[in-house]
Amino acid sequence: MRMGRWLTVLAWANLVANVGIVVTGGAVRLTGSGLGCPTWPRCSAESYVPHGELGMHGAIEFGNRMLTFAVGAIALAAFLVAWRSGDRRARLLTLLIGLYIPAQAVIGGITVLTDLNPWVVSFHFLSSMVIIGICVMLLDHLVGAPRAAAGPRTRALAWVTFGLGWLVLYLGTVVTGSGPHSGDLDSKRTGLDPQVMSHVHAWSVYVLVGLTVLVLVLAIRAGNRPLRTAAAALLALEVVQGVVGFTQYYLDLPELLVLLHMLGAALTAAGIAWLVLSAHARD
Repeated sequence: MRMGRWLTVLAWANLVANVGIVVTGGAVRLTGSGLGCPTWPRCSAESYVPHGELGMHGAIEFGNRMLTFAVGAIALAAFLVAWRSGDRRARLLTLLIGLYIPAQAVIGGITVLTDLNPWVVSFHFLSSMVIIGICVMLLDHLVGAPRAAAGPRTRALAWVTFGLGWLVLYLGTVVTGSGPHSGDLDSKRTGLDPQVMSHVHAWSVYVLVGLTVLVLVLAIRAGNRPLRTAAAALLALEVVQGVVGFTQYYLDLPELLVLLHMLGAALTAAGIAWLVLSAHARD
């Protein structure tokens, strides 16, 4: 019983930490500190840690690198507790989370070595969304209540919503890659028109909201409480995300709103994972 409690605490910590590092990574980009440490795995050609010449940008970027070790420590602790608990599924999920974190560190290093190429930065961000989804799977396994599967059409619609949610997240990175917050003054942009891409992204969000409403209606009609709860939470998040997105667009992308929008994106990744899990049976 004690192991189970510790594993649940660490599962929540995994989710919070991986959402948090998305936000701190966004802060690195929004402060123009993406190349504060101009190389990787060293911070500079001479040192693994920043020196005075790199200034505040070096300290900010290096600080975010150090947070990876904290996130990795939480993942390792979760895996060790899962291993001792004898829970095979928890072992597998905590192992995946643990392996993904050093892989993410390497991808982050490649973003630096490519001078913050926007397509690599996009891949780095989306990889964090994958980890967040796995963290939600772990939590669902540990604390999710027993539930029956939704009907075949509802399950299929949940999967379509999940897939479209990922498209929305991807298009959000394309908007970012064409916009002004590159992480460094000299970083290249995609060359795409940010206004056009913002509208494409917005239309994908409209469709996502419509699909989420449809899943919610079907869940209510079927009396499927777990799916209803997940769909309602996702819909509320989408509405808030939409308001933040439109506001930041019309206010010319103020940094704090962009950071809040990144937090919303991470929570959206968690929300769509929760939705599709809730459409399936759990003993």
